[in-house]
Amino acid sequence: MTARSLKDWLIYLEQIHPRMIDMGLERVQQVRLAADLHPQFPVITVGGTNGKGSVCAMLEAILSEAGYRVGCYMSPHLLRFNERIRIHRQEAPDQAICAAFSAIESARQMHQTSLTYFEVGTLAAMWLFIRQPVEVAILEVGLGGRLDAVNAFDPDCAVVTSIDLDHQDYLGNTRGAIGLEKIGIFREHKPAVCAEPEIPLIVRQHMQEMGASLFLLNEHFSYQSEDLRWHYQGHHRRDYNLPLPALNGACQLQNASAVLATLEAMEAKLPVAQDCIRRGLERVSLTGRFQQIAINPAIVVDVAHNPGAARRLAANLNAAVTDGHTIAVVAMLKDKDIVNTIRELAGSVDRWVVAGLEVSRGASAREMQVALQQAGIDHECLIGVFSNVSLAYAYACDYANENDRICVFGSFHTVGAVLEAFAAINR
Repeated sequence: MTARSLKDWLIYLEQIHPRMIDMGLERVQQVRLAADLHPQFPVITVGGTNGKGSVCAMLEAILSEAGYRVGCYMSPHLLRFNERIRIHRQEAPDQAICAAFSAIESARQMHQTSLTYFEVGTLAAMWLFIRQPVEVAILEVGLGGRLDAVNAFDPDCAVVTSIDLDHQDYLGNTRGAIGLEKIGIFREHKPAVCAEPEIPLIVRQHMQEMGASLFLLNEHFSYQSEDLRWHYQGHHRRDYNLPLPALNGACQLQNASAVLATLEAMEAKLPVAQDCIRRGLERVSLTGRFQQIAINPAIVVDVAHNPGAARRLAANLNAAVTDGHTIAVVAMLKDKDIVNTIRELAGSVDRWVVAGLEVSRGASAREMQVALQQAGIDHECLIGVFSNVSLAYAYACDYANENDRICVFGSFHTVGAVLEAFAAINR
């Protein structure tokens, strides 16, 4: 059989399972065992509604500065699948990913079972980490936690960054129900970090019953902002005076505090010096999180796609004063809470441009327009409705003057399309 290219593999993986999302670990565990995936290095699993990517990126940066060979698995990607699997701070090359896919496919066929695109990607990432080998793996949960493919691997430390409403069709309609799914990544007698400041009572009770070694924000660790620096106080009353993370947004201190709590919890296995923490925070980068890609007009991209993330985005926009109008370009997946996500930004955006997403789960331009109305946005504030993100972004750029600010948000697909268009213009 002719060797498949990475593009061919990705097309194939989209077709081998009848559903894009299929919660449960039985199929994944069967294939994991068949592929002999038993990591001998520490595993850090990161879950939560928002902030997962930032925590993974900061952990990767700090541990790399400390000299560890780090494997980092994150999803979804913006421009290339390779972004999902990083080894020693480099994206895995096509050839390596194809070899991993081939190994997982052989194991899958042994059991004559099917796996989703994400499940194969997760197992392929671990296959690569084991064979490199890495000295520590950071795994970002895709959806929920308890039944997510990442949870097939027992973590040495698990992190929940936040608990908010998202993926209600799969996780439940309350923060309590969603939180119970999130903490499904915790393990008995293992460190479990939770940076959610308002833990629902039922989640707190269940965490205590699980027997994990808990590190909770404002109980076992805390942080405080101070001009251009911040303080972290951790276990055993350790106090760190640190530079602000290179990632933009006030919410990043909550994420960074979770990172430092994780490093404290893992210090016996992964000791890290303070200067490595400082360098990692100063050098970390993560595309698409309140990222400014241009000035005059300012263009900001953010993958915010639920009300909690939109609330954080609104706070960041309000903190960064602009002389002109803020123009939003938004497109979202139809299974998201579009109305309440838009509502969170109503007071921070002056003009709106909506677009359809040309993917299977994407909301149409008309659906976005209706959601805008339901969110209470005045019809005069809607200045454009387009079939795709590229057209919407081009219109916003033509409409804006040099004092305005364009904010692109709503989905990884939305931000990815704009980054691609921006790169094409500036080649």
